[in-house]
Amino acid sequence: MNERAVLRVKGRVLVGPDDVRDELWVVDGRVSYDRPAAARDVRTVEGWALPGLVDAHCHVGLGAHGPVDAGTAEKQALTDRDAGTLLIRDAGSPSDTRWVDDRDDLPKIIRAGRHIARTRRYIRGYAHEIEPDDLVAYVGREARRGDGWVKLVGDWIDREVGDLTACWPRGAVEAAIAEAHRLGARVTAHCFAESSLRDLVEAGIDCVEHATGLTDELIPLFASRGVAIVPTLVNIATFPKLAEGGEARFPVWSAHMRNLYDRRYDTVRNAYDAGIPVFVGTDAGGSLPHGLVADEVAELVKAGIPPLRALAATTWDARTWLGRPGLEEGAPADLVVYAEDPRDDVRALAAPLRVVLNGTITA
Repeated sequence: MNERAVLRVKGRVLVGPDDVRDELWVVDGRVSYDRPAAARDVRTVEGWALPGLVDAHCHVGLGAHGPVDAGTAEKQALTDRDAGTLLIRDAGSPSDTRWVDDRDDLPKIIRAGRHIARTRRYIRGYAHEIEPDDLVAYVGREARRGDGWVKLVGDWIDREVGDLTACWPRGAVEAAIAEAHRLGARVTAHCFAESSLRDLVEAGIDCVEHATGLTDELIPLFASRGVAIVPTLVNIATFPKLAEGGEARFPVWSAHMRNLYDRRYDTVRNAYDAGIPVFVGTDAGGSLPHGLVADEVAELVKAGIPPLRALAATTWDARTWLGRPGLEEGAPADLVVYAEDPRDDVRALAAPLRVVLNGTITA
């Protein structure tokens, strides 16, 4: 049987948080809610269906020491796909992964170009490492290279200070973000600490990754400007180990990292309660494995975000934020089917029954 011919998804189709259908049809790789008139060769899948999950902070093509070969990148993408992640915002990668766009069996990727960092202020081999006078030019370059996003490194350890400090002067980020917006790109930034956040938000940034440095003073500013955060809690779980490794040389930094870790759940919950948009991202690539999207959703729930809203942060809301369709009529049939209702327990996301990408059952 041709699996792309006609597929019927029967049970509960979660088109949106308040829009639940009894069935969905896949015809020529696209979503339909009308039974095809001449449907003879039909394959039926039963369960609870969601739009393909979104990992809004993922690095396909990135390894522990920088770019990886195409074969390794393919394995990363397949691992994400089989976990139900069908849309990725690649939040910085030194690899050219445009070839993925020609593969119907791999997740769709929205690229932010390559990280832009201050000289010697990020992981070696990952970023363009530049000085502030060149920031506007590099932001323009990556805005043209990416898919509507640019990624800055907003803070990193300053070895002379012995702690996390902001990487860019206020004027430089203002000019750089203005240039990205002029070119139609949104800007996000890696930020662990408190020190860089006010300047970035007041300069017009659109999103902050990790955002562990959010304080009660800064949260209203984020909320009033509509700046989203992607907490990457599965990455923040590594902070104690990082702090232990740096204790001897950088004790102030180590203590700071532990403090950010200890208050991580309060930070995310307070941000959500204030109305800050929160989205799911795993920070897969580099030191973290791929396929962790279900773990990150569970972490958001543990932080105090209601389960339905945590689901929305990796499905309906995330796709709207990134400008990509969900399970609307005529949309590409990218969906995941589960044996149990993920609204009752988000841990169901860890066990996809079927993954359908571009109308084809892939797993």
